[in-house]
Amino acid sequence: MRNLDITTLRSFVAVADHGGVTRAAGFLHLTQSAVSMQLKRLEELLGLALLDRSGRTIALTASGEQLLAYARCMVALNDEVIGRLTDQAYEGELVLGVPHDILYPAVPQVLQRFSAAYPRMKVQLISSNTTALKAQFSRGECDLILTTESTETEASETLAVRPLCWTGAQGGAAWRSRPLKVAFGRNCVFRPRAVAALDRAGIDWDMVLDTDSDRSIEATVSADLAVNVMIEGTEPPHLETISHGGSLPELPAQRINLYCGSAAGGEPLEQLAVLVREAFRRISAPLPASQWSAA
Repeated sequence: MRNLDITTLRSFVAVADHGGVTRAAGFLHLTQSAVSMQLKRLEELLGLALLDRSGRTIALTASGEQLLAYARCMVALNDEVIGRLTDQAYEGELVLGVPHDILYPAVPQVLQRFSAAYPRMKVQLISSNTTALKAQFSRGECDLILTTESTETEASETLAVRPLCWTGAQGGAAWRSRPLKVAFGRNCVFRPRAVAALDRAGIDWDMVLDTDSDRSIEATVSADLAVNVMIEGTEPPHLETISHGGSLPELPAQRINLYCGSAAGGEPLEQLAVLVREAFRRISAPLPASQWSAA
């Protein structure tokens, strides 16, 4: 297999752009003989005449014109790779804050794609509740955060609006019990909305787990000892949306909001925000009017 050399292609592009070997050599800081040798090597490798030397000025042959487009792309891609991997502007750390209940499935995909594009940039992922993340963002401790809120603020951008849903164990029956056994985090923003919905529906409930540990909640719910509330489409595989047939109250919609820091983060922060937008807008879907008004 024959391989094209980027240095040789760069010389070829320079000759085409500057109209001759002499000017190209000056641009590349090479001697004329070095540039001529590289062009000759390229023609021998391809077995094609790339330059028409019959006139007073050098012109491209038909093959040369065809190669030029490819050569520009290959040189530009080479320079982009070298710049991205070695430029200190793409070194450093960004802090991304995400509530635990919306980490999956979008965030791992975002981190993977960002790492491939900016391998020298580190992303520190913080998983916490919305209230704590907003406080950290306001103190400048996070570059970008996602929140789950009932409204959009002046500083935020809504990426998705999804209904809240009752979740329980796979094939579980805890949702049938009365009083209804529920498990929530102490700082969960869904908690007051779920409790208010139960109270309006006249359903007695019992808080069997009040904790700061999201994993403890998942363990309790997956053991069919209680139910919980999550944003539709974000439930882990060991839990499921409860098909209660109206036995539990309908819940309002929740917004997934994005807060992005200043432009000081540069291109990497901008691209991280782009990846986050793409990932979360894919899970957005139209909602019934009743849930929109409740949101």
